Amino acid sequence: MDQHRHSDGHVHTAHRAGSHDEGKTQPRADAGQSGARYICPMHPEVVSDQPGDCPKCGMALEPRQVTAKEEENPELQDMTRRLWVGLVLAVPVVILAMGGMIPGVNMEALVPHGIRVWLELALATPVVLWSGWPFFVRGYRSVINKNPNMFTLIALGTGVAYLYSVIAAAFPQVFPASFRDEAGQVGVYFEAAAVIVTLVLLGQVMELRARSQTNAAIKALLGLAPKTARRLGDDGSEEDVPLEQVQIGDRLRVRPGEKVPVDGVVVEGSSSVDESMITGEPIPVEKAQGENVIGATVNGTGSLVIEAQRVGSDTLLAQIVQMVAEASRSRAPIQNLVDVVASYFVPAVVVTAVITFIVWGIWGPEPAMAYALINAVAVLIIACPCALGLATPMSIMVASGKGASLGVLFKNAEAIQTLRRVDTLIVDKTGTLTEGRPRLQDVVAAEGFTEDQVLRLAATLEHGSEHPLAAAIVQGAEARGVSPERYTDFESVTGKGVKGRVGEQAVALGNRALMEAEGIAADRLAERAEALRAEGKTAMFVAIDGRPAGLVAVADPVKETTPEAIRALHQDGIRIVMLTGDSQTTAQAVARRLGIDEVIAEVLPEQKAEKVKALQAEGRFVAMAGDGINDAPALAQAQVGIAMGTGTDVAMESAGVTLVKGDLMGIVRARRLSRATMRNIKQNLVFAFGYNSLGVPIAAGVLYPAFGVLLSPIIAAAAMSFSSVSVVGNALRLRRQTV
Repeated sequence: MDQHRHSDGHVHTAHRAGSHDEGKTQPRADAGQSGARYICPMHPEVVSDQPGDCPKCGMALEPRQVTAKEEENPELQDMTRRLWVGLVLAVPVVILAMGGMIPGVNMEALVPHGIRVWLELALATPVVLWSGWPFFVRGYRSVINKNPNMFTLIALGTGVAYLYSVIAAAFPQVFPASFRDEAGQVGVYFEAAAVIVTLVLLGQVMELRARSQTNAAIKALLGLAPKTARRLGDDGSEEDVPLEQVQIGDRLRVRPGEKVPVDGVVVEGSSSVDESMITGEPIPVEKAQGENVIGATVNGTGSLVIEAQRVGSDTLLAQIVQMVAEASRSRAPIQNLVDVVASYFVPAVVVTAVITFIVWGIWGPEPAMAYALINAVAVLIIACPCALGLATPMSIMVASGKGASLGVLFKNAEAIQTLRRVDTLIVDKTGTLTEGRPRLQDVVAAEGFTEDQVLRLAATLEHGSEHPLAAAIVQGAEARGVSPERYTDFESVTGKGVKGRVGEQAVALGNRALMEAEGIAADRLAERAEALRAEGKTAMFVAIDGRPAGLVAVADPVKETTPEAIRALHQDGIRIVMLTGDSQTTAQAVARRLGIDEVIAEVLPEQKAEKVKALQAEGRFVAMAGDGINDAPALAQAQVGIAMGTGTDVAMESAGVTLVKGDLMGIVRARRLSRATMRNIKQNLVFAFGYNSLGVPIAAGVLYPAFGVLLSPIIAAAAMSFSSVSVVGNALRLRRQTV
């Protein structure tokens, strides 16, 4: 998994916003090639080397690289400052405009109409032109870039209300009777323009704060890493050094209760290590000499000395953080549909506002043109599609972080969306269903021999072999307290086994073909060997001085969580297919024990992807789970590739989902999270579409003929801001989702 190595230099593409000079804060399509650091949450292809706003949707850009410390958000600071200024000035504007509606208050006596209008103009102007200036800039860019968005409508709505009011205040004589009230005065709407700007600013501030929480999971992961490590010198001395100074090969002491500083292997001591923050599993894992440890996990009561194997951006924690960050910035396929709808939505709203103005201007009550203007502005403001744009990316960002806390890493948003549709799961046997580390299971002695004698001679001979099964026999002998001896004349017979001399005895260890080649009659042990193979074990014959002496059986144990995971997947309606290169007998034995639906055994590595294609041709939606290099083509071919985090980097690169702990329960959790995320996105879209579907007709005045109800632009602005915040708030609920 190498994407962490080029996170800052990764080439991103973006549509150019235009050929004109749009200022230093304008994101550039090619900024990613020069070390881009800011990205749009809705349009990940837009990157910039400094803070600014997206030329497509107008949203504030976010830092692409998340850090553990709380960084100042310049956009949030600026919006907050503008909000306070707007609030302080908008309140007296509202009092001046609406004070006459308070029972017992005679505003005309307190402040005559002529003076009141100019006071409102003086107070509202800085609110609209300074506090609301970013909205006008973004609205202007949206028009020249031909990307109409929420700021197009905000700028248009507030701009029309403000300009109309300025003209009405300065040149009231130019307006015909249709614009005048009963007293012959032309109404001004400074309070609407000022309050709309203030409420939109409030919504922006709340949204920016809520959006910062979507990165909480990444920040929590980054915060796990210790700041220092205790390094051992060649002379036995110990010193605490910054984590950045630790190099591969350094020996580090991890005292009880401390965090493991980097990924490494235990060279001294034993302890239990809490890996829950990485794998999502609460039970501590026992670690002894030769066991791997993960950086940022917590040591228990024992003391360990580890040798650093991965440091810096190569550690598992760094890779997890990078994968989560990349996934949270990617686009789900459903977002394409949302973008298509939004591209038509803004022009449709403008047309609706124009129609509203015409209808009210012709058929509305007096002053008809005033009603027409205010309702058209209400339509523009309430229809702002910001909630629509936020619906998908906010849920994806939160889900990516939630998955990381459960030991499930999504490579991109597409994997989150499609995993729930899987109906067929293909699993490799070794390392996926099983632990991937063969162990000695049985020792059978023939008449005239003892189990210790058979095991001692087998282990002695296997010291000369590099085969994984040989290592299992040697380790099994050591665990049983059987010490190997010296061997001579060692010879490996390809495809059959090994032979040699141990002391004065000639020893042969291998399959039935080796026994036959050596002229050894092993018929009496053959039946027992077949019974062991039927249990999923690999049985090897041992012969001493030309006589069958016994059997040693090795098996790759099934992971403890595998049976429970398969039951859960079956309950979820998933058909499970085992695809393995092992023998048919061994594969069938494992399949029977676990209740697997179909077994395809003795498959060559290059045939695995073909088997995936065959199932897809039957109309199956396939996920492939594997951990080896030979699984990579099949992982890439499947609709969803699932890599075991305990496997190879190549497999993890080819997969859409990586399970850090490497057991199938992670798939169960990942599917539940996938369903919860899509349910959350659909809820957000219902909020956004439903709000606009109801809000626009009411703002246009459809309820006025029957009920006399009109929607003030001020209420429209409040509702529009609330809809955005509600979408982000709903997305944040995924952090509490139980899967």
